[in-house]
Amino acid sequence: MSSQQDPQFGPLFEALRTAPTAPDAKAAADRLSREVSISGLQSLEEHKVLKTLHSFATNKKSGYERESAAVAFHSLANILGAPVAPLLIPSLPILFDLFMDKGDVVRIAATSAVRAILKLFPPEATRLAFRTLEPIVESGKWKTKVGGLDAIRGFAASAKEAVAAELVEVLPRVENAMHDTKSEVSSAAIKCATVLCTTLANPDLAPHIPVLVKCMANPDSVPACIKALSSTTFVAEVTAPALAVLVPLLMRALNDRSMETQRRTVVVIDNLVKLVRDPKVAAQYLSPLVEGVEKIAKGAAFPEVRAFGDTALETLLKSGASAKAPPSESRDLEGQTKDALHALLILLPEELRDLSSPVNGPYIPKFTLLSRSLEFQASLVADLVNTRQISEATTWTRCVGIFMKGWTHPEQSLKFSEAVREHFLAIDKEKYAVLTNGHHEEGEVLCDTLFSLAYGALLLLSHTTLRLIRGRRYGILGTNGSGKSTLLRQLRDGKVENFPPQDQLRCVMVEHSLQGEDASLSVLDFIASDKALAAVSRTKIRDQLVEVGFDDDRQADTVGGLSGGWKMKLELARAMLYNADLLLLDEPTNHLDRASVAWLEKYMIAHTNVTCLIVSHDSGFLDNVTTDIIHYESKKLVFYPGNLSTFVAHHPEAKSYYTLAATSVKFSFPPPGSLMGVRSNTRAILKMTNCTFTYPGRDKPSLYNVSCALSLSSRVGVIGPNGAGKSTLIKLLTVCPYATLLYTYNDTEQGETVPQEGTVYKHPALRVGYVSQHATHHIERHLEKTPIQYIQWRFQDGHDRKQALCPTSSVSLVEIPGEILEKATRLLTDEEKMVLDQDWVGKDGSKRKLELIMGRQKLKKSFQYEVKWRGLDHRFNTWVARDDLIAKGFTKLMQQFDDLESSREGAGSRDTAANLVRKHLEDIGLDGDIAQYNEISGLSGGQKIKLVIAACLWNNPQICVLDEPSNFLDREALGGLAVAIRDWAGAVVIISHNHEFVSALCPETWYVEDGRMSHKGKTAVIEDAFLDKKGSGANTPIQSRIQSPAQSTNGTPVVSGAEDSGTKNPLIKKKKKQTRNQVKAQEERRRLRKLAWLTHGGPKPEDTDSE
Repeated sequence: MSSQQDPQFGPLFEALRTAPTAPDAKAAADRLSREVSISGLQSLEEHKVLKTLHSFATNKKSGYERESAAVAFHSLANILGAPVAPLLIPSLPILFDLFMDKGDVVRIAATSAVRAILKLFPPEATRLAFRTLEPIVESGKWKTKVGGLDAIRGFAASAKEAVAAELVEVLPRVENAMHDTKSEVSSAAIKCATVLCTTLANPDLAPHIPVLVKCMANPDSVPACIKALSSTTFVAEVTAPALAVLVPLLMRALNDRSMETQRRTVVVIDNLVKLVRDPKVAAQYLSPLVEGVEKIAKGAAFPEVRAFGDTALETLLKSGASAKAPPSESRDLEGQTKDALHALLILLPEELRDLSSPVNGPYIPKFTLLSRSLEFQASLVADLVNTRQISEATTWTRCVGIFMKGWTHPEQSLKFSEAVREHFLAIDKEKYAVLTNGHHEEGEVLCDTLFSLAYGALLLLSHTTLRLIRGRRYGILGTNGSGKSTLLRQLRDGKVENFPPQDQLRCVMVEHSLQGEDASLSVLDFIASDKALAAVSRTKIRDQLVEVGFDDDRQADTVGGLSGGWKMKLELARAMLYNADLLLLDEPTNHLDRASVAWLEKYMIAHTNVTCLIVSHDSGFLDNVTTDIIHYESKKLVFYPGNLSTFVAHHPEAKSYYTLAATSVKFSFPPPGSLMGVRSNTRAILKMTNCTFTYPGRDKPSLYNVSCALSLSSRVGVIGPNGAGKSTLIKLLTVCPYATLLYTYNDTEQGETVPQEGTVYKHPALRVGYVSQHATHHIERHLEKTPIQYIQWRFQDGHDRKQALCPTSSVSLVEIPGEILEKATRLLTDEEKMVLDQDWVGKDGSKRKLELIMGRQKLKKSFQYEVKWRGLDHRFNTWVARDDLIAKGFTKLMQQFDDLESSREGAGSRDTAANLVRKHLEDIGLDGDIAQYNEISGLSGGQKIKLVIAACLWNNPQICVLDEPSNFLDREALGGLAVAIRDWAGAVVIISHNHEFVSALCPETWYVEDGRMSHKGKTAVIEDAFLDKKGSGANTPIQSRIQSPAQSTNGTPVVSGAEDSGTKNPLIKKKKKQTRNQVKAQEERRRLRKLAWLTHGGPKPEDTDSE
């Protein structure tokens, strides 16, 4: 009997087939669906409902029938609900074919029907739905493909995790569609891939989703994508979905011709593999990469790329990946589904069993469509068991119970679902044993977090655990750059996976740099303006400030006027007002004097309800405070009970935390440059006499009547309490009118200091390398460069670009661009600019105006400068004595030229080739690979300090000033620095609260307190080194330390007996005096030689009397 002759459903089919309008078709479809609901789902087959609708949908002659069929499928989905979903899966390809129908109403009806059917599937059915949609996307017509892509994209919103699990299967199909000849298909595929990639539960990859999708559509974008990935902080675990997206991209990148792309790719692979926890996932997804990485490790053109390839290959092989081994066993989906179906049939309710079923099962379903539904449910159950999602009863109701409601009573369907879940739960408990270690520390557990940590392209911690107990004080130990401060910052920012949020665990960080929004506020107002402390009264704030040492007068001071030590105390006070559960302290003793450190120790020990994580290079502080040590070992956090001494007792190799001797870290400073006219290393070359300085806006001088001096042999330690004026003293001494300062502090913030009283004088060619407390502020403008690129940029013109005056090597009267003119000691006042326009009257009465200074040379006990006159040719240049220029008011103009000349003398002879710059950075303790490949933005605080020190020493300065060098360097690096300072031949000035560091290196100390300075130890001879006739004849600090030879006997009287020694030096021929014309010719030769050197570069020619 045909469907039309069916007395029950025949009239319904006829009404649906002949419906003249869409509302009529919907009404007929609803009546048909309600009849199926009454008769049961089996009527879809018994009364040929599905077969009839399929014939309507494929009738090419009648658009009405095709539309009515689509409307009927929509109605069945809406009225019958989820139980009918497994039965409608075979109808989906027929409905997608209607997407190509010429009639708009048919296409609209088909689209609505597809959406209604797919909406019935739970998230756990995503795999089955995708297996149905993938053939449609691959082989359908173009509108059908677009519809299939849109349908796949729709699952991302409701089934995020399930979609992510299917990326490895579905994404290649979507990627192929991106290259379809139809632009509509390509556009839909790109949208689909973008949405699918958003399902990745990996926050590290989320910012790169657009570029990842772009690489799928356009392979030319691979290098840019790899560059972005290589600078990404990978922290989260890398799972199968992430590898499904990344591995095809990495395989393309491994075949790229660019060595830089290949290097970045193997680095990314090395870091990603370390974050893959599941060895099965690693073996399945990473094995295709082995061949490409091995090829680079053996055949890359550059040795450093081959080295990175070897490292990545070793990591791949350790993870379980292999190019030769057979692929890992994939999931036995068919077997698991069969087992699940067997369990469902055994537990099948009695009323649904066929009478011919075996007595003890498995039972045969009573209806054929029920068998199809059970097969669908068995696939879902197999997935649940495979992923061990067994504990949640609601999930099983969604995957089993809801599909049985169309075949039995609702209560019976729920019982069936629960029986199936309990069956597999018992199997799971028997298969997997619960493992416990039985170890529990006493006290409240604040967190027990498993996580990984990376910074830039460097993996710092891999699959390690952070378990913290309330009231404990943990000292974090590790080498410089291992990630100690990074860990604290990631905890503060809530970027550590699985770490409790702030509303559950109050976490506050105290850093070495003040995070003030407005430095002009008073101390009290600054704390009160914090929104997080809005509920705290000013009285409580005032009391807390008093507790850390801020009296009423100091509370009224501005935040910007505080020294580094007082700023740290202010941060500590603010942190204490937060009432934190976990206090993160990053170098808390930096800038603190001994009394403040002792107070901090007592405070932390007294507060037993607060847990502390401490990063510090102060071994004494750690020894006194810590109750536990957390040590970085092989990218893991290893916990040790006890303080630092206890830890070192068990690990003697960690003794570097106590001693200054360098172990694996070796520093080597370049030799200091020669200093013209200096013939003794004991004569003062830098001195300050009776100087008084007061900061603007203050009544009390910061320094009062201070006198001091430095020589080439000086080793000076500057000590004193916080705010006493130590840094001010050094800035006043080094940034004087006749200095060349290779400074690194922030000029706009710190400014420069010029004394109101007294005199400061230096050798005009003296170069001072100054690393201040705020040294890293300078390189913050170049975060996109690598350390090598930064050094090359700064010294590429043969002089320090931070001291650059103008494009030429001369100094003109016009306003010269450059940071050097921002300094107080370089700015020309209006009066000085007027003086520069004055006329010079020559010996013949002619008047000239100075245009620029072009050269400098020694003149007896001073210098003379080559001056070019305005409007005259170079051949009319003349040499003017230094004293004459000073008398005419050209002091700052000479200083500008001295700055440039000194910088060029230091850096002009040094080649900025990458390998030489890398060697220089390695000598200062910075890893060569980090220096060459890592951007400055990815460096740790200690690594940035090493870069700043290296930049200061590139010019071969004669004096090195280090302001709190122990603040950012670990004990091992500090030991390497101490050894380098000890062996260096130049002068050194150290400002530090680290008594051990200062006493080991500095026999002379300057103690500064209340603006006054006192000397202790040996001091330099405070004489003018440039006017003194005494000297050894040496012009470098190393040579000057050699004892001077005995005076020549040629000039001794007869009675001295020197003639009897038997050895006489040969007579020195007296130099013949040149005529005036000979002198002019010699000066012209020297001038032309100097111009040629300025134009073409190379070694600077020497002026000799024998030419």
